[in-house]
Amino acid sequence: MTVSATILNVNDDDATRYLSTRTLKMAGYQVVEAATGQEALRLAVEVRPDVVVLDVKLPDISGYEVCKRLRANPETASIAVMHTSATYVTPDKKVRGLEGGADAYLTEPFEGEELIATVRSLLRMRRAEQQLRRRTESLEEADRRKDLFLAMLAHELRNPLAAITTAVGILDRRPPVDAKEERMISIIQRQTNHLARLVDDLLDVSRMTRGKVELRRARLDLRGVLEQVLTVFRPLADNRKLTLESSLPSVPLWMEADTTRLEQVFTNLLDNATKYTDAGGAIQVRVEPVARNGLAGAVVRVKDTGIGIHPDVLPSVFDLFAQADESLERTRGGLGIGLTLVRSLVELHEGQVEAHSEGPGKGSEFSVWLPLLPEASVEPRDVVLPDLVKRRRHILLVEDNADARQALQDLLETWGHRVEVAADGLRGLELAVQRTPELALVDIGLPGLDGYRVAEELRAKMGRTIRLVALTGYGGTEDQTRAREAGFDLHLVKPVRPDDLDRLLSQL
Repeated sequence: MTVSATILNVNDDDATRYLSTRTLKMAGYQVVEAATGQEALRLAVEVRPDVVVLDVKLPDISGYEVCKRLRANPETASIAVMHTSATYVTPDKKVRGLEGGADAYLTEPFEGEELIATVRSLLRMRRAEQQLRRRTESLEEADRRKDLFLAMLAHELRNPLAAITTAVGILDRRPPVDAKEERMISIIQRQTNHLARLVDDLLDVSRMTRGKVELRRARLDLRGVLEQVLTVFRPLADNRKLTLESSLPSVPLWMEADTTRLEQVFTNLLDNATKYTDAGGAIQVRVEPVARNGLAGAVVRVKDTGIGIHPDVLPSVFDLFAQADESLERTRGGLGIGLTLVRSLVELHEGQVEAHSEGPGKGSEFSVWLPLLPEASVEPRDVVLPDLVKRRRHILLVEDNADARQALQDLLETWGHRVEVAADGLRGLELAVQRTPELALVDIGLPGLDGYRVAEELRAKMGRTIRLVALTGYGGTEDQTRAREAGFDLHLVKPVRPDDLDRLLSQL
């Protein structure tokens, strides 16, 4: 029988070592011998055996110490170790050896069959560990490639979405020819916004599973977040012939939270409510102060009269890719990731989310509990609103996507701005130096000289005399950090709604 495994046999007793080596060689193993602990450590690094048969009592250092050092060295940490001893045979000595990193323990004298059977067992274990390690590495590499693919996919999807959003924004600012055209523009707006949310959710759930989502906390009134979300959803509810009712407290609900992420939570919940409720139904949003575990807090309840949730589905409704609508026609759409994001974002805010339903056809209710700031920490502050004075600006637009560039140029010029355009980074730098614009909207994924390099060069040549805005399909936290480090004042993720862009331009 031919066996490729190599065994390092470590024992200072010549006769015992000879017998073990002969038994192992007869079983087909390759055997390397060592009589001391130091020699065993050297050979373990040089030979990389599959198993070390290690006597506990050695003349220089103990087998316990040899095993400890093998485990501490990354080059030898995965080698299987079997302790042997004729003297250290009490249970406490065996426990010490096993807890010190040994995989097995044999008491001398032992039969050859016992030695071979133990070695085979250790080899099976080592092969299983190697297969598991290779599979883990393969999964990690696949996960890395998936994340890279999702980032590139989002970037490629956001470019056409940005062009569509901007073009529709221009059309929406002129009187429609007739009611049919007005309906078509409204449809394009809704579906484009839906696609943009799907792209954002897909990327966010990938970042969430890797623990790469960071909150940008600030002091805020929870009511303001809900009012903003409700303002967006009232027209959608009207279009679907749904009744949207809300009951918000008259006093502020102060908390430390990430405004964008909380909006994402309640947007997903209301999006589900409108999606799973048929025309004529109703949606209620209610907020009430509720303390939990001695902490001040508030519960936001989003209740609908929609299709409800089956009892079998309810326990897993927050799981990734879980779907309330599992019918073949999939009329409700969705990727099954929105509620996973809701739970993760709520828990990042030290909150809790729960789902309730009496069953199919009986509607559903989602309740989100969030901690509030203690009353003692809430100091009255004067709210200073920015003076949004609209004025014409000299703007440089650097964008390699022709449709997105043309649509955004037309939109900016419609607002009365003077616009210079460039299709690559080098041309953008030239125009910036020659024409000295007040503001530059710069795409990141530019050919030749990318947007980060453009920002760095502009800061070096023009200092703070120009405001720089990254307008890009790369929307991760690391992308935002890199943009700030490159010198950008703002980082906007495509597609940017025209109203939002107009407001930001007024604030800069």
